[in-house]
Amino acid sequence: MVGLVIRTTGSWYKVLPKGAAQCALDPDWEHALVDCRLRGNYRLRGNKQTNPVAVGDEVEYELQEDRTGVISEVCDRRNYIVRKATKLSKQTHVIASNLDRLCIVATLGFPRTSTGFIDRLLVTAEAYHIPACIIFNKSDLYDDSLWEIHNELKNIYQAAGYPVLAVSALKGDGIETVRQMIAGQTVLFSGHSGVGKSALLGAIAPGLDLRVGEVSEWSLKGKHTTTFAEMFPILLPGTTDGQPTFLIDTPGIKEFGMVDFSPEELSHFFPEMRRVLHDCHFANCTHRHEPHCAVKQAVDEGLISTERYNNYLGIYDQIENGNETW
Repeated sequence: MVGLVIRTTGSWYKVLPKGAAQCALDPDWEHALVDCRLRGNYRLRGNKQTNPVAVGDEVEYELQEDRTGVISEVCDRRNYIVRKATKLSKQTHVIASNLDRLCIVATLGFPRTSTGFIDRLLVTAEAYHIPACIIFNKSDLYDDSLWEIHNELKNIYQAAGYPVLAVSALKGDGIETVRQMIAGQTVLFSGHSGVGKSALLGAIAPGLDLRVGEVSEWSLKGKHTTTFAEMFPILLPGTTDGQPTFLIDTPGIKEFGMVDFSPEELSHFFPEMRRVLHDCHFANCTHRHEPHCAVKQAVDEGLISTERYNNYLGIYDQIENGNETW
C-alpha cells in the first residue's frame, strides 16, 4: 500500500492512505490514518539522516494483523528542506519533503528574527527549487519605527524576488492573502519559536486545534509548543476539484545548520546575485576580494542589498570554516 506521512512521533508515523486525501474534507478523516513503524533493516542502509522518514514523504507500507503498518520503502522525494541535526553533528534532519512552497514566518519585535536566519532558509529553498515567501507576523504590534523596518526589509526581499507579507494572526490582518497564495499546495511553515507559526496556521484554518505558546520575557525567545512536525489537510476557498491544501507545522528552529553546500556555489542561491554572475571578470569569482566583480559593483550601485551581501559573506566564511550553523 502507498500513503502520505502526515505526522512523525519518534519511531511511529501517521500515514494517510493514497487516494484518501479527499477524506480531508470529512471531519472524521483522521479515522483513515494508519499507525506505521519503519522496517528495522531500513535504518541500516547507510542513511545519515536522523529521520529517514519525514512529513510529506510518500511511503510504501504493509498492513499487519493488528491494523498497524510497516514502512518498507520511502519513495523518491521531489524536494525537501534539510538541516544539520545539531552542532558538530555529521547527521542531517529532514524537516519536510515534497513541498510546493516554504513560508518563513518571522517577527520584527518579540522575538526579533535576524536576516541571517531568513537568508539561510532562503538559500536552502533555492538549492532544492522550492518557492519561498516571508511572512512577518504580529503586525498589530508595529509602531512607526517597526513599519519603517518592515518596509525596508520588504523592499530588499521583493527586489530579490520573494513575496513579503505583513500579517497579524491575532487580528486577522493579511490572512486572506496568505490563504489565496497557498490554496491547493503543500506548504511548510518554518521559523523561530515564538514567531506565531501555530497561531498563524490557526488563523488560516480556524478548525485546527493547535497549541499556541508564549514568549519568555526573560530570554525574549519563544517557548516550544510544537513537538513533532505535522501536516494538516484542509480545504481552502479558491481550490479547484476539491484539492486539499496541506499545511505543515514544525517545531521552532533555534538555529539552522546548512548541509552539503560548497562556498563556490553559494552565490547561485542568491537570485539577485545569480542575475549578474556572468558579468564577473573571473569565472571562479567568490565576490569577496576579486577585481572587476559584477556582484560587488551591483552592491555599490544599490542594485543588491548590502544586508543580503553581508549575509552572503558571513555564510560563505562559515561554510569555508566548517561551521555552517546560524
